[in-house]
Parts: sequence; C-alpha cells; structure tokens
Amino acid sequence: MTAPPSSSSSPSRPHRRRPAGHLVGAYGLPALTVVLFLTFSLVLPRTFPTRDTVDSLLYTQSVPAVLALAATVPIVTGAFDLSLGYGLGLAHVMVLRLVVDGRWPWPWACLAVIAGGALVGVLNGVVVEYGRIDSFIATLGTGSMMYAVTGWVTGGGRIVPGPQGLPAAFTDLYDSRFLGLPVPACYVLVLAVALWLVLQRLPLGRYLYVVGSNPRAAELVGIPVRRYTVYAFAASGLIVGFAGVLLAAQQQIGNPSVGLDYLLPAFVGALLGSTAIQPGRPNALGTLVAVAVLAVGLTGIGQLGADFWTIPLFYGGTLLLAVGLAGYSARRLRTGADMSAVPLEPPPAGRDGDPTDAAP
Repeated sequence: MTAPPSSSSSPSRPHRRRPAGHLVGAYGLPALTVVLFLTFSLVLPRTFPTRDTVDSLLYTQSVPAVLALAATVPIVTGAFDLSLGYGLGLAHVMVLRLVVDGRWPWPWACLAVIAGGALVGVLNGVVVEYGRIDSFIATLGTGSMMYAVTGWVTGGGRIVPGPQGLPAAFTDLYDSRFLGLPVPACYVLVLAVALWLVLQRLPLGRYLYVVGSNPRAAELVGIPVRRYTVYAFAASGLIVGFAGVLLAAQQQIGNPSVGLDYLLPAFVGALLGSTAIQPGRPNALGTLVAVAVLAVGLTGIGQLGADFWTIPLFYGGTLLLAVGLAGYSARRLRTGADMSAVPLEPPPAGRDGDPTDAAP
C-alpha cells in the first residue's frame, strides 16, 4: 500500500511574486497620505494634528467623497458622467423644496429624491447606450437640462427655511455622531465597503469591469453591454441623490449653483483612486484613499495661509497627474507588465445571451 503523495510533490500553481512596481503603485497613495499628515503635523503642531482638524476633515469631505464614489461606477464601464455636479445641485434643492414648501415628511422627501436620482441615472445610461452618444456629450447635455430645472424650481434664488427651521432629525443626518465618529464619515465608509463588495466579489462587478475593459469582447461572450452600462449610470444617479440629501442636511439652505463646485473634486478623486489599491482599475477603496490625500493636502495648504486660487490650481494639477497615472497603470495592466493582475473571465452565456442566466 503506497503512501499518499506529500504536498511538496503534488502539483500546485506557481507562486507569483508581486513586483516592486505593483506595491508602489498599489500602496503609494496611502503612504503619501500618511507622509502628508505627518509633515503638516510637524510644520503646524498647534493646529493640524488636533481633534478639531480631524473632525473637520471627516465632516467637510463627506459629500465630495460620496460624489467621487458615484463618479467611480460609470468609470468602471469606461464612461464618464459629467452631470454629477448638476444632479447634486438639483437633488439638494429638491429635498429642501419638498420639506420647506411642500410640507413633506423629511424621510419621504429624501427617499423621493434618491429614487429620482436613480431615474436620472437610467436616463443618462439610455441616452449614452441606446442613443449612441458619447458619454461626455450626453451627460453634459442632460446636466445642463438639470441645471435648467434647478433654476426653474428655485426661481434663481435660494430656498430658505422659515423661522421654525428644518426638522432636527433631518439635520442630524449630517450633524450627529456615531461611536464617536461624525455620522457622514460612517456613511462614506459603509458606501465604500458596499461598492467594494459589489465590484470585487459579485458577478455584477466582474461584468462591469469586462464591459469597461473591452465592450466588444463582452458582447461576444454574451454580456449585455447596454444593460450593464445603464445599471452603472443608475447606481451613480442613486448615489448622487443620496449626496444631495446629505448636502441639504449640511447646508440647510438651497443654493441652485452649489453643485458645480463638487464636480472637479469628484473626478479627481475617482481618477486618482484608480492608481491606488488596484492600479489600472477604478475601485472604491482607491477612491476613498484619493479623497483622503486630497483632503489632507488641501487642509494643510489652507492652514499654511495659501491664497484662494491655490485650491483650483491644486485640483487641476492633481487631475492631470491622476489621468496620466491612470493611463499608465491601465497600459501596464493591458500589456501584462504587472504580473499580479489576473485577467477577468466572464462565465458562459445562458440561453438568452445573458451570463446571469447561465447554469451554475
């Protein structure tokens, strides 16, 4: 009777050592965040490494972080949603319009706006995929239309609550704390983890990545590209609706033009995030890290007394850098320079051509 073969003699997959370039690309941005925080703490020991500064970062960067996560989802499919800023502005004024003038209960107003955001996302996806219009042009057009609706709803002015103010439970969506942390930071963390699970662990996320990598190949293996692109835009619109609710609870005044200020930071965070954690692939955790490094950098620059024009200069330069690094990482991924990258293999198509109908 022969003994079973030992584990050393059994066939196994060859171990691939991750190249140093991959480690630098994946974890360079988190390391930069730590370095920036330590540097500003040494330069500004009395103002920067304080509880007030950390709380300010967690509170003020919550809306940009949520919007950056919203921008990440269409980018996964190779599309861009330039209507994010316009949608944010419309969502936050609609919440206040329904609560202040419509006398809606605030939970119903929030749910209606979030659902409306999802519908706007579906409209964007339909225009892009079924109208065969480039996503830049299509979402810029729909965004301009949303901006017009915002002006019509507000009459070009601000929505100001009456003397009684807004319901305390509604403003607590932004002002309260949970387990010692600002509640907006908890929203961002939960949303980032949820997106990470969907994109990295569920078949839906794999299909979205395949669509973004090679739409033609996705069609050949039976993935309905149009449908999944619409899904991506719908998810983005839903998240934008939530960001509008959060912005309304923060501002407590409806400003028809405030949403445009968040458009550039959202795309900087999403594109810069595609160079971290999983270089060359847009991912939720990378976006979160990118928002963190931008927040730390801007806060430190502000406390150093920099002029107001340094903020758009910082965002513009970072955007160019992010696009360049994202393109470089994507080229490495396509050419196989990064041996740690594993090609996506979608499952076989089912009877109607949809891989979700395939037999297990």
